[in-house]
Order: sequence, then structure tokens, then C-alpha cells
Amino acid sequence: MAKPDPIFFPSRDGDQLAARFDPPAGIPRGLAIFAHCFTCSKDILAARRIASGLATRGIGVLRFDFTGLGHSEGEFGNAGFTSNVADLITAAQWLADNHGPADILVGHSLGGAAVLAAAGKIDSVRGVATIGAPADLAHVSHLFSDSLEHIEARGCATVDIAGRSFDICKSFIEDLDTHKLKDSIASLRRDLLVLHSPVDEIVGIDNTTEIFLSARHPRSFVSLDHADHMLSRPQDAEFAAAIISAWASRILPPADKPAVQEGHVVVQPLGHDLFPHLVTAGDNTLIADEPVSFGGRNTGLSPYELLLAGLGACTSMTMRMYAQRKGWPADKIFVELTHAKKYVTDCEACEDEPVKMDVIDRTITLGDDLDEDQRQRLMEIAVKCQVHRTLESDIRILTTRQDAD
Repeated sequence: MAKPDPIFFPSRDGDQLAARFDPPAGIPRGLAIFAHCFTCSKDILAARRIASGLATRGIGVLRFDFTGLGHSEGEFGNAGFTSNVADLITAAQWLADNHGPADILVGHSLGGAAVLAAAGKIDSVRGVATIGAPADLAHVSHLFSDSLEHIEARGCATVDIAGRSFDICKSFIEDLDTHKLKDSIASLRRDLLVLHSPVDEIVGIDNTTEIFLSARHPRSFVSLDHADHMLSRPQDAEFAAAIISAWASRILPPADKPAVQEGHVVVQPLGHDLFPHLVTAGDNTLIADEPVSFGGRNTGLSPYELLLAGLGACTSMTMRMYAQRKGWPADKIFVELTHAKKYVTDCEACEDEPVKMDVIDRTITLGDDLDEDQRQRLMEIAVKCQVHRTLESDIRILTTRQDAD
């Protein structure tokens, strides 16, 4: 899948916040905002993997860098938790303006605390999912407790957090003290999913108990067994994405799928990308896209692959129906097709010069449980399938314009 394009939008204080949007694959089910962990960024492995996991399940994800982190502008050491909450609200507004209202907030570590505090300020949010989140913002102060006296005396200090240096100021500490996270949890009035690892050495599992007991129903807890705090193993991030997606299916609105009568096919774009499209035929749906090499995201079959699929399916079905009527074994029929534009000389319009034509190469593999006469007859039947006949006939495509209301 192609890397999402970079996005920038201004924060409450005018700093440019960097973000990426992972568009939903398949039928869009909803939209989420992902808030990263303390001093991390939108591009850490956990954020990327969870966003990708949700997107492949039909949930588009906006992930962004908080003020002063990653590729966002501003001073992290002065921003504080209030700025994190404001950044989330700003991100929700950008998402609503460009893709639609946010349905879910997902927060990792301190990002989990931020989404708990911000959810009540974003009307569209239906549910909140936290991953390894602290129940008390004092947990953050513990990360640089050795420098607190220095910060108190001089106003700011350079502290080392996870191997990186940050200038933390007194205002940052004071801002943490003003927030009562448990009050935000108690008044959440949203579905809550709490994910936490019992072996988390950064934010202990006891935080889950405090969050869970502070919240009202509906609330759910899922243990991320054996996962570390950063979800560094791919399977842990994938599991988290799968659980969040399953939980979200209960609270997201029904997918917007057009009603299409049998025998009709409706094609409509998926999101704002150029190539992904939703194809609906009756009660069935599939995705059309282009490969990454052509500028698409490779989330579905290309238009020519759909064409070949129709011919291949019709070929196999026709051969199997004939074999069944004859009582012949037909479980091992395989059809492989390719399309290309080739110069050919063996055609009525060629005359003396080669002509470039569309050529479909079809290879049919038959099982060894058929005798030679049966094989020959089935090959004769293959060219009689209705799609084959249609493609070789004089086709007229009538196009009518219909203006939207």
C-alpha cells in the first residue's frame, strides 16, 4: 500500500501540525483519530501498524504529531497536556472538513489520556479506545522526577526521556496538575475500550483498573498479553487493531452501500483518492483500484483484471456445468488469463501491415482424471461461454448522462 501523503493544518496557537491520513479500504465503515504516546510521533511503528490495520478493515485513520513533536511546529516543553487536547480538537475539525466527522478516538499511552480528556469536546465521537494509557497525569511527572526541583527553581530544565533530550518548563508541570483525568472518564458518555498489557513496564496494569472503575458502561477491557508498552511486535499491534475494529462494529453506523437491483452494477469512488472505487452488484460488493506502480493503492482489482476475471469465471462455470451434465469429473479446472496490446498479422484488417490489437491469452488447465476426448470437448465448450461471445461480438456501449439532484 502506498505511503499516505503528508498533511499540515494549524494548531490553536498557529503552529503547523503534521499529519497523515490512512484511507479506508473496502466499504468505508467510519473514521478514527490516532493520538500517539508521550514524546513519540505519528510515524512510530505502533501508530503506523494500528492505523494500517484499521484502514484495511474499512476505518480511515488520521494520525498527527502533537505540538513540538515529530514534524509539527511549536515547543513541546511549553505546550503541555492542554495543548494536546486542543490539538486533538483541531485534528477532528480538519478531519470533518476533509473526510467526515470522527467516529472513534484511539490513544496510545499519554495519547490515551488525551483522547479521554478530548472526547467530550468532540460531538461526533461515538467511542474511545485507549492502549496502555495512564489513569493519572502524575505518571508523566514521574518520568523526569529527578529534574523537578531544578525545573521548580529555574523554570525550565533539559531532561532525558526515552533516550531523547527535551526542555521541560514549569508551565508544563503546572498544566498536568490542573487536569483531573478521572473526572473526564466519569463524564465520558461514550463507549470505552481499554487495552493494556499485564507486563507493561512503563504504564502498569493497575492503571487499567482505575480507568475502568472510573468509567460508566458501556465499557470493555481486553488484555494485550505478552505485549510491551510500545507494541513493538507486529502481531501485538495487529491484534490491537483487530480488537478495536471488532469493538467499533457495534457503535459505527451501517455502511453506506447503494441499493442495486440484480443485473445492475454501480461504481462509486471510495474517499478522495483517485483510483479506489466501490463496485456494487445486487447484495455483493468488491473494490476496484490500480496497483501502486500505476499510482493506486492496490486495494482491489484493476479494471482490466476485473474484465479478465469476468471472462475467466464464465469460462470455468460453463465448462463445469457441461461436465456435470455429462457426469464427468470437473473439480480440477483452472483458468489463467493475461491481457496485452500486441501487433498481430493474422487478422482481417491487417492486410500487409501488422495491427496493434487487444489480445487476451487464456490458459486452461484440466485435471488428470479426464480422458483425451473429454478434454477436447471441454476446450470446445470453453469458447462458447457467454462472456467470450460478448467480447468477440460487435459491442455497442450506450452512455447516458443523468444529472444528480
